[in-house]
Order: sequence, then structure tokens, then C-alpha cells
Amino acid sequence: MTEAAVFFRLKQIIGDKKAQPPVPAIFPVSASTWWAGVASGRYPKPVKLSERCTAWRVSDILELAKGLQEATR
Repeated sequence: MTEAAVFFRLKQIIGDKKAQPPVPAIFPVSASTWWAGVASGRYPKPVKLSERCTAWRVSDILELAKGLQEATR
């Protein structure tokens, strides 16, 4: 049996203080900083789910967080 793909949208990664209830940030950076990091290869490449829907695999985001946590030790 294959594992179902699970995705985060950008606001779930960088947070959204205006949402009700507010969405806490996994990576507290601005959208422009996030996209610059994607372009430079620092952050994972997104997946286009449709013409107007871009998301990131949860596994890629968790791997990034783990790598950053290990680098700070």
C-alpha cells in the first residue's frame, strides 16, 4: 500500500497572524524570504497541485526542520 501525500501550503509554513485562529509559523520568515530560499536551494522546491495551488510535502518540511535543528547542536 502506498503512503498518501500530505502537503503544507505557504501560510502553514510561515504562519498567518491574521487568520482566525492565527496559524503559528514553522519557519518564522517572510514570504519573500521563503521564496528566495526556494530559489537558492536552501528550502525545498514546491509541488504544483494545480494551476493556482502550490504546496510543499510535509516530509520535506520536517526534514528541513530536523536538519536545521541538528546544525544548531
